[in-house]
Amino acid sequence: MRILLDECVPRPLKRELADCEICTVVEMGWSGKKNGELLQLMSQESFTILLTADQNLRYQQNLQQAGVAIVVLIARSNRLPDLVPLIPDVRSVLNTITPGEVIEVGGSR
Repeated sequence: MRILLDECVPRPLKRELADCEICTVVEMGWSGKKNGELLQLMSQESFTILLTADQNLRYQQNLQQAGVAIVVLIARSNRLPDLVPLIPDVRSVLNTITPGEVIEVGGSR
């Protein structure tokens, strides 16, 4: 499983998942890419999961066709202190999520 950390998520969150194969959009040189292009690049580079705070992504893209899974972080803000408490739930989702699936972690939704 290869995880891509979206631009809207603080890069230091990567440290919380250091035991996973995880890269950031910036590290991949994909800064500023639109979601559709980003999903295409992910597929080409064998990424299987996008970790994002973008709650609208599922409504804007055909995720089944993209062949990647999306974990959406729902928190008060996308600042690190608000996202770190979600990591235990993210870890359990990573073990069960399948391509094309979107799972929201956190929030009261």
